[in-house]
Amino acid sequence: MTVRGKHHLVSLLPILLGTLAFLLVIGPRVLDPTNIVWLGEGDAATHYMGWAFFRSSPWTFPLGMNPSYGLELGNGIIFSDSNPLLAFVFKPFNAWLPETFQYFGLWLLACFILQAWFAWKLVGLLTPLLWIRLLGAGLLVFSPPMFLRMGGHLSLSGHFLILAALYLALRPGLQKRRLAWGGLLAATALVHAYLLAMVALIWLADLASQASKGRLSRRDAWIELGGLLLLVAFCCWQAGYFSVGGGTVAGGYGLYRLNVMSLVNPGGWSHTLRDMPQGPGDYEGFNYLGLGVIMLAICAGVALLQGNTGLANAVRHRRLLLLALIGLTLFSLTNHVGIGMLNMHYWLPKPLELLANVFRAAGRMFWPVFYAIVFAVIFAVIRGNKPRAAACLLAIALVVQVLDTRAGWAGLRQSRMVPAASSWPTAMDDPFWASAARHYSKVRTLLPQNQPDNWLLTSQYALAHGLETDGVYLGRMSDRAIERAQRRADQMLASGQYAADSLYILDPRAALQAAKTVNRQTDLLTRIDGLVVLAPGWKTCAQCPPFADETLDVQVKLGERQVFSRINAMLTEGWGRVEEWGTWSEGPEAEVVLRIPPEARAISIEAAAFVQPSHTRQRVEVSINGIEALSTQFTRLQDNTLELPLTPAIRETIGADGRLRVHFQLPDAISPEALGLGSDKRVMALGLKSLTVR
Repeated sequence: MTVRGKHHLVSLLPILLGTLAFLLVIGPRVLDPTNIVWLGEGDAATHYMGWAFFRSSPWTFPLGMNPSYGLELGNGIIFSDSNPLLAFVFKPFNAWLPETFQYFGLWLLACFILQAWFAWKLVGLLTPLLWIRLLGAGLLVFSPPMFLRMGGHLSLSGHFLILAALYLALRPGLQKRRLAWGGLLAATALVHAYLLAMVALIWLADLASQASKGRLSRRDAWIELGGLLLLVAFCCWQAGYFSVGGGTVAGGYGLYRLNVMSLVNPGGWSHTLRDMPQGPGDYEGFNYLGLGVIMLAICAGVALLQGNTGLANAVRHRRLLLLALIGLTLFSLTNHVGIGMLNMHYWLPKPLELLANVFRAAGRMFWPVFYAIVFAVIFAVIRGNKPRAAACLLAIALVVQVLDTRAGWAGLRQSRMVPAASSWPTAMDDPFWASAARHYSKVRTLLPQNQPDNWLLTSQYALAHGLETDGVYLGRMSDRAIERAQRRADQMLASGQYAADSLYILDPRAALQAAKTVNRQTDLLTRIDGLVVLAPGWKTCAQCPPFADETLDVQVKLGERQVFSRINAMLTEGWGRVEEWGTWSEGPEAEVVLRIPPEARAISIEAAAFVQPSHTRQRVEVSINGIEALSTQFTRLQDNTLELPLTPAIRETIGADGRLRVHFQLPDAISPEALGLGSDKRVMALGLKSLTVR
């Protein structure tokens, strides 16, 4: 075989490594482009919905605008994290693609292969020996932080972009650096803003280093700086970064941080090591090295003590890169430093804190440091041991890494290997929905907001019928646009006048307001498939079928367990966003309204309580139809129950319609911010999980 032929075969090794790791951790079913069942929840759902609306919309300029998915609240496709890089590739072929088509499975495969490829290139800077390169690359591929993102934040799975940046910064005598860095920065800008910030910082550190050492003339350095910044700005413009107006910065810096213990806290990703306690937002700073890498780090420490690795000298030659990594570490730790459950805070000027909130999930910014640490460990083991010993140590570490992290990636694989399906189930089965789609061109939510409780049902319905919608979930949304939309919504609810081209899905609060002002001669306000619907002009439309039942209250059957992990119209006042487990109260009072059958004698409520070591109780006072039913207090976060008897006095207040108004007084409600737990301002007390009528 020729030398070139051997080289080509060797080049297949990292591709094979990445493919095998993908098949082991994710499985092949996600590669079916018509299979979307694995994308049906949370962040992955909006990734797909953003792409699905974008592919069927006319081309715009900038290219990444996606007005059908958001209407006045809309943004570029970058803000649904729909991977503009691949969206731009596939949209021109929309006419030839299947009706249901997703590229996210292909993206995950590419992430594995390219992670292996650049890991192979990085370890190749240390040794030409194939087996050592392959084993070292395997440790960089089996990265728990990367795998965790594949559970939902799919664009953020592109950790290969970080490895590519480290490779370009560490490779001596890089040729065509403007082309290499320009291509990497452009691609990263079209994937995700967080990854762009990391890659751009590594590039700037490398550029400054090359210029300071005289390897780049001052003129060439300025040309590269200006040219690549313009390239990045152009790519960001086309992806829709600048489509959002002012007031887009959300809070969270200091909450979504890196915990000092994150490198050794498995967070459910180890069969061997126990999880460590951490703060409520520290999951964003998940950077567990893995048991294999931790064991290898001990071996690397021994080699470093022997003083023959050359690692210190290599670091000294890249001081600016080291400075950039230190800066990323400090940023990711935030000014609310967490060591396990211990919290320390230092003051930041308000302008700096506002600027930091642009990247509020600061714990993610540690990823380049994570990979630099793993690479440094591999460096010390390879340079501090004979090749055979280094290969044995790397092999043992890789086997341990794969087997022990299976505690985490086994669940990931299970979620990705569910039976394939080209559609998602929907609760919107009533014939009304098809009739409404012929009568309206838009479906809107009241009150408009980012990620309303029924956003997925709304956008799924709009997509199926070719409608536009503002019922969306986006990574960033203009606060000013939301305020304008909510002012218009308040005006409509107060006047009873609605846009004739729009069908409205109302949240419980808006439903209460709409019931007072709706024009029942012309407009339909009712509950259909569990959703409160307002259809302007429905009753004057000759083709629109009539509705006899226009009640809004939820009828609860005996023994039926009503859960609050999805939208539930019983939640009328004082409740926050519905989460996967249920919903928190917001404020010192909250209310639930429902209808019960005549034979009902009690209500049982499963609840959480917002208690912390510094706030040890939550008092709860409950009244039903104005009559005191229960006064108690909770001292546990979970496993709390409210048993509310329907006494004769209470039953006397229940009318023929069985309507109950359950009111909660919560005098100990408090915000995480007030307890020094980040910047979350929600005033919480009671977490509602389920309700059962007995």
